[in-house]
Amino acid sequence: MRALLSTFSLQELRHHPWRNATAVVAVMLGVALAFAVHLINASALAEFSSAVSSVNGQPDVELRARQGLLPDTLLDRVAAHPDVALASPVLELPTQAVLPGGERVAVKLLGVDALVVAGLSPALMPVPEAASSNSAARRFDLFAPDAAFLNAAASQALGNSTTLQLQSGLALRTVRVAGRVNAPGPPLLVMDVAAAQDLMDRAGQLSRIDLRLVPGAQLDVVLTSLALPDQVIAQRPEQSGERVSNLSRAYRVNLTVLALVALFTGAFLVFSVLSLSVARRQPQFALLGVLGLSGNERLRLVLAESALLGLLGSALGVALGTGLAALALKLLGGDLGGGYFSGVAPPLRWSAWAALVYGLLGVAASVVGGWWPARATARMAPALALKGLGAPAPAGARRHTLALALVLLAAALAWAPPVGGIPLAAYLSVGLLLVGGIAALPLAVGWLLDRMAPHITRHALPVLAVERARRLRETAAVATSGVVASLALSVALTVMVASFRDSVTQWLDAVLPAQLYVRSSAGGGLDAAHLPADFVAGVALVDGIERVDTLRATPVQFDPVRPAVVLLTRPLTMVSGAALSLPLVGNPLPTPAAAEGESVVPVYVSEAMVDLYGAEPGGWLPGLAQAFAGPQVRGVRFFVAGVWRDYARQHGSVAMDRADFVRLTGDARVNDLALHLVQGADEDAVRERIRALAEERGAGDLIEFASSGQIRAVSLRIFDRSFAVTVWLQAVAIGIGLFGVAASFSAQVLARKREFGLLAHLGLTRQQILGVVALEGLAWTLLGALAGLALGLAVSLVLVHVVNPQSFHWTMDLVLPWARLLALCAAVVVAGTLTAWLAGQAAASRDAVRAVKEDW
Repeated sequence: MRALLSTFSLQELRHHPWRNATAVVAVMLGVALAFAVHLINASALAEFSSAVSSVNGQPDVELRARQGLLPDTLLDRVAAHPDVALASPVLELPTQAVLPGGERVAVKLLGVDALVVAGLSPALMPVPEAASSNSAARRFDLFAPDAAFLNAAASQALGNSTTLQLQSGLALRTVRVAGRVNAPGPPLLVMDVAAAQDLMDRAGQLSRIDLRLVPGAQLDVVLTSLALPDQVIAQRPEQSGERVSNLSRAYRVNLTVLALVALFTGAFLVFSVLSLSVARRQPQFALLGVLGLSGNERLRLVLAESALLGLLGSALGVALGTGLAALALKLLGGDLGGGYFSGVAPPLRWSAWAALVYGLLGVAASVVGGWWPARATARMAPALALKGLGAPAPAGARRHTLALALVLLAAALAWAPPVGGIPLAAYLSVGLLLVGGIAALPLAVGWLLDRMAPHITRHALPVLAVERARRLRETAAVATSGVVASLALSVALTVMVASFRDSVTQWLDAVLPAQLYVRSSAGGGLDAAHLPADFVAGVALVDGIERVDTLRATPVQFDPVRPAVVLLTRPLTMVSGAALSLPLVGNPLPTPAAAEGESVVPVYVSEAMVDLYGAEPGGWLPGLAQAFAGPQVRGVRFFVAGVWRDYARQHGSVAMDRADFVRLTGDARVNDLALHLVQGADEDAVRERIRALAEERGAGDLIEFASSGQIRAVSLRIFDRSFAVTVWLQAVAIGIGLFGVAASFSAQVLARKREFGLLAHLGLTRQQILGVVALEGLAWTLLGALAGLALGLAVSLVLVHVVNPQSFHWTMDLVLPWARLLALCAAVVVAGTLTAWLAGQAAASRDAVRAVKEDW
């Protein structure tokens, strides 16, 4: 076998390097894109997880509030437990740092107890600046109310400033830089926990309590003996890393699958190249068979050729993918458009195992592409093939049955549930649908050409092109398979993105009913910044404002492993067309009567809550009751009165009327204001009046305004940026498909020199022969475009109605952008025809005329 590869197969590579190079390039691009996406995501996730681990330290358990913050009175009770060795209080708040020049930098403020933090989170231990004169005073900076300690990222972002101002609500608080901490990651400021509470108006509140147990203590026993309130949740440190991974897992998996599109189409290009190579070398394979090479040995020879193409493409792809990932991390950081790792600039973390896996994927795709040509070679009758009679009989009925079976299996898999939150069956369904559709391509080609033939009988050149395609429909199917696969995937992605964008646009119209929105400029996270009550009351009295709706978003931890659910509190008017109504899926349900001693509060959950937590309409949400503390929630049951679409929070959200939230918690703080203006009011004038109101508090620059149009435009711009990568992937896939057409026609031209020479002897001019080739290319690519469009529409149904709901837990309405789809198909047809015409330039050469003499 090695001798045949080094002689027989090597000669084929030497004689047709460009055709084989297209297959290698296709595999290389597929492996490179997928491997680069994996490296970027893995590097960003590792860096992000490392930063979270350094900040959280390594306690045995963390105590957090399911909703809001913990009361610091819990700290004394927990620390006094005999099995607790260390109890470290932490207050964690995102905010904005304002430099003396007015520049603003997003930072995270962390309040810790310097006496115990070193035992749990050494990276957070403040290190005072060295001083020669007052070193004793510097040691007390650990507890000073105005001393802040910066990590390396914060020092770089804030420069050499010795003082800076931190925003708390609509006030600026001055702190001085007293030293450093060794924590990695984004900009971080560390202070004494009591100082941070006073500075940020969080007196008596903590984000978490980190516990280190005494040796031999059992965690479950300790937690049981502590008798923690239902509002407190205990979680292991590694669960923070799991939440970070789960937060972006669906996005990362889908992006990797999209990157594998190029590799998928590359398999069809290998199939096309090897099929035509095998057809051209049929006499040589027949001679090898007569000389004793068995069918299985011929099969292994062709598979070895495909594996070598895949191995070379995979090796180049791994190298190219590494370079692309390094360049992307340097220029763009770790964010590929999803916003999960924005602000993270990680170093490249190369993995030999990942390189091996993606390399093997490239080899496997190449071997799969070479399987059918290898089977055809193995089933060939050598003696007949030497006489030109060895073309295998078309296995039409058998192939069509297989194609139908694949399509039916794809339809069945589309109904399968996700595996671990990943729609694996749906991805397999898409693959089988494409393979089954392409397997049925000869049948579709024959059916269309049979109906086209009677209409062109009076035109010689079209008859030549169409009749040849009719008689050699298998060859036509081979040549266009790459175009069909790439166009089908491009059509499917175009439909999915258009459907998603249209649904997001309608959703934005529903959730942004007010003309103007106001919030604190320090808002760097959920429930991070609140507007003062007197400022809110003052805004309601501003001229030109008809009504002010207060909004608040707070995280609620239903499950320690999953990302937090967002609790949205706002005035709800569940009447169609009324202000602030939610984009419900279906109609709201009436609230049932409460039993004696109970009260029922209606809530409206997003679609993700139905999938992740089983919050079906008409049911109850007991997990939400655990998030509230205090006697006022006793006997309260939360009724799921409806389901709504929420494209901003894929891990779940719950909407509750603000009046119910204030009644249950006594907490009337708000994050944002939605301003409904008087008809005809000047929006700019209203902004200036509100800014003047803030100036009276010295906070004119500490509030942000956004009109509904601005929010809508920014949201759609973020959407377009998130899906920009799909445009490049579509271009790569279609480019690979057109490479397949070029390779197919180049091989056909070389194999058909005698045919074209005979046409020249019969009187056809060079331009007419080129016209025949171009017409064949037009017919083939037109059929490929029609097949790709039909298959793409079928795949888009799976993507829109199965993959997206299973990956991101939201639904959307199917939208078909016909103008864009037809333009895409037309571009492929024109490019394919031009490619065929260019490949046919050699058809009318003198070599083609002289080739006829070989038969004399």
